[in-house]
Amino acid sequence: MAKNPDQPDDIDESPSILGRLGRWLSTKRQTMSEEQQKDKVPAAEAAKAEVTTAVTATEATATEGGEATPRRSSRSGAARRRRRSGAAKRKAPEAGAEGEVAEVSEPASEAAGPVAEAKETDEARPPAEKKRSSRGRRSRGGRGRSQGARKPVEAVDADGVESDEFDEAATPETERRSRGSRVTADDSEEKDVAGSGKLKLLINSEEPEECRVVLLENGKVESFHIETMVLAQQKSNIYKGKIAAVEPNLQAAFVEIGTGKNGFLPFGDIHPEYYSKEVAPGTHWKDLNIQDVVRKGTEVLVEVVKEATGNKGANMTTYLSLPGRYLVLMPGSDSAGISRKIDDEEQRRRLREIMDSLKVPEGIGYIVRTASNEITKTALTQDLKYLLNLWGEIKGRAQELPSPSLVYKEQNVISRFLRDHFTPDIQEILVDTDESYQQVNTFMQLLPAKQQKMTKVRLHRGSRPIFNLYQIEEQIEQIYHPTVKLPSGGSIVISPTEALVAIDVNSGRTAKDKNFEETIFLANMEAAEEIGRQLQLRDLGGLIVVDFIDMRESKHIREVEKKLKTSMKRDKAKVDFSRISKFGLMQISRQKMAAPVQQGSYRLCQHCQGRGLIRSVEAQALVYLRRIQTSVTQKNAARVECRFPLDVAQYLLNKKREDIAAMEERYKVAVNIVPDPMMSPAEQQIEVIKGEARVEG
Repeated sequence: MAKNPDQPDDIDESPSILGRLGRWLSTKRQTMSEEQQKDKVPAAEAAKAEVTTAVTATEATATEGGEATPRRSSRSGAARRRRRSGAAKRKAPEAGAEGEVAEVSEPASEAAGPVAEAKETDEARPPAEKKRSSRGRRSRGGRGRSQGARKPVEAVDADGVESDEFDEAATPETERRSRGSRVTADDSEEKDVAGSGKLKLLINSEEPEECRVVLLENGKVESFHIETMVLAQQKSNIYKGKIAAVEPNLQAAFVEIGTGKNGFLPFGDIHPEYYSKEVAPGTHWKDLNIQDVVRKGTEVLVEVVKEATGNKGANMTTYLSLPGRYLVLMPGSDSAGISRKIDDEEQRRRLREIMDSLKVPEGIGYIVRTASNEITKTALTQDLKYLLNLWGEIKGRAQELPSPSLVYKEQNVISRFLRDHFTPDIQEILVDTDESYQQVNTFMQLLPAKQQKMTKVRLHRGSRPIFNLYQIEEQIEQIYHPTVKLPSGGSIVISPTEALVAIDVNSGRTAKDKNFEETIFLANMEAAEEIGRQLQLRDLGGLIVVDFIDMRESKHIREVEKKLKTSMKRDKAKVDFSRISKFGLMQISRQKMAAPVQQGSYRLCQHCQGRGLIRSVEAQALVYLRRIQTSVTQKNAARVECRFPLDVAQYLLNKKREDIAAMEERYKVAVNIVPDPMMSPAEQQIEVIKGEARVEG
């Protein structure tokens, strides 16, 4: 190594020389200017001599901005400890940040080890410890960070950014401290209520009248399913029915299934085996007339594909489908396919070979579901065997039962959700009854061993209800409200109508110092993400029109369209989108999966009859006053008896007393108004008495 021109000539390896070296370095550090510190180049490669290496390491530490890690001596540990103790004594009088570096840096014995020893230690450490030790070496060999410089790193870790680099973020105590969650002794589940981004499935079935299933992601409700005793689901039920009427104009038939409302059966959903006469092979139903091939009174086996709504009956089909976990069996069909969501060609080829090797009876089609991805042949064989046995039982019951009657009832909401929506991403399932716990465990045993290990099933035994524990009740109530708030202060207003669903996006307040276009873009992006979630939660179907806030830049319009499509990727319903028009309108067509979530929990308001508004007291009083005037003008009327709600009656007696008295004087008819506090605002009773006879008006 070339000698430093600023280095004294009398430096050698004796202990006394080290003392002079320390004093020389202290003087050098005090006299070095700020400009020289920035331009100072770290020393070149360290020589084998111990004293020269110490000089290079000291200069590299003092040089601000130097990042090269100095070589370490291979002397014995005792010599290194003596040298460090002397250096520590000399550094103690130095002020400020240098003293803090000594306190927060790694132990001195680790810093002074040889390079080969440090490499071996790093190889034996876990990755996180390697990163910490490398950062420590950089701080010692380079700038020498103080405690104050480390605080931003701790703040980033607490926020969850790049926390995989820190062991502290992986401990439960650190997670609870960063999330601010509260741990109580009464409910052990509260330890992880806040969660860390994982999916949780909560099942509440404590009460026999209602069963609710909620899927949580980051503590937010992503999917909500409910089943009540008042309104049991008919979709996917199989009935043995009888054709009650054939409508040529509609090209459809109505089927009596014994539920009070006849089901609607389109001509295209009638299997040729139910035709009253033979048709040529390959003939399409559109080339036929329904009245020529379908007869009234024909018994048919039908499946409900859409729930009854309002005065309309359920939609039905004779092309049955029996869903399993991995397969959908389709009796009476010869089609076979694999879910489009399995896009890996290798997986599709493997599944196709497995299904070709299985013995599927002739005349029965199938669809390989998305859950079959990376599933073994054994699992597919078991699912196929179960579905074939189920179809055999349905055929047997259909031959024995009279029509109309229920042949097969779909599984309950828990089994349906697990069968159709369960994914290995769900890390925990929490239930609150033994029956539900057993039902979930039975399903889990049917899964491959690898998937069983990924999901934990727990039985809730806490004192608080399971949905209250996870703050879900408030989110469920929000599903029934028309207005949904957005994080930036805006909102979306959802207004379902008979023909379509209208969604209006409203922005929050716009500050003067903010970019107006960027504020509008942010509100639309938040609305697009929330709309995708609300459509699934509320199961809104049909034509949906979204009125976004007008945006000027085309790139913002494309981003909003992309955001909405991304937010609905998990939706199992068939969805179609249009582009945002120049008026800011976007049209969405979505398949309705089930009955509205509020149908079994809410009823029509008796006061407003669904309008959401009632007349004011003044307006209602004037309506009743006109009816009184009509009643007193009737021929031979002797007395008019009125019974009104309390507030309306008080208004008439106090504000309209003179008008009523004028009527009595003019028509010689007594008017009696009786306040009734038990009446609703829309109720009223007016009775006209003519002599002895009573005529109600």
